[in-house]
Amino acid sequence: MNKFSHIETFLIQFLRHEVQKIGFNKVVLGLSGGIDSAVVALLAKKALGNNLLCIMMPSTQSSPQSIKDAKDLCHMHDLPYEVIPIGSLVENYNKTQNLTPLRRGNFAARMRMAVLYDISARENALVLGTTNKSELLLGYGTLHGDLASAINPIGDMYKSDIFPLARHLGVSEAIISKPPSADLWEGQSDEEELGYTYAQIDQFLKAFVDERATKEELINRGFDPDLCEMVTKRIYNNQFKRLPPIIAKLSERTIGHDFLNMRELKN
Repeated sequence: MNKFSHIETFLIQFLRHEVQKIGFNKVVLGLSGGIDSAVVALLAKKALGNNLLCIMMPSTQSSPQSIKDAKDLCHMHDLPYEVIPIGSLVENYNKTQNLTPLRRGNFAARMRMAVLYDISARENALVLGTTNKSELLLGYGTLHGDLASAINPIGDMYKSDIFPLARHLGVSEAIISKPPSADLWEGQSDEEELGYTYAQIDQFLKAFVDERATKEELINRGFDPDLCEMVTKRIYNNQFKRLPPIIAKLSERTIGHDFLNMRELKN
């Protein structure tokens, strides 16, 4: 059994265990046509069968190719899905706010998550996250948008490791080969916006985070000083995106500080 077979088996068991532990048997996720959500969808299908619903939520800025790729994946792997356009939600708000591309993209991401949580209530289902470890560390996501979820099976996998897992699971080459993009506006590219490829970023992250090497040590190893500065600054500045709201401690047992309920104590 190869590395990605082990990862597949573990994540399938993780999804089954966590969903059932919370008391649910169904999940929903946003399927964008990108590689991360495709991987999560196929893992969920293997873990829960048809107790899965993929939601595609195109806006007026979304790439038509992304929706086509998402539909093709569903047809190829028999994934239940719905298409719920959010363009009118974004455009109506934009009329009163004259949004910049960044604000518009973040607003669209939050509208998608609002729709997804409403569908989860309709279906009595949990929302699955589709954000990888690289994005979480960089803070490269929208708070209360694509970063929101109940369970995230790929949050401890770097972006560059998602690609071989996707091939192992049978994600279409059309999805695997496209440039990574949050698809927040036309032509948006993650790597162009970050200034480096995910392969370059992940090489630094693995050394800095997993090996606990210092920024200075990594510069001495030959890492680009600008890359080191950009990544470490993002990690520290975006820590708030990785935490629940911080509560001021006033009592003996404060939520988030020293209070755990029985579900959190379960293995």
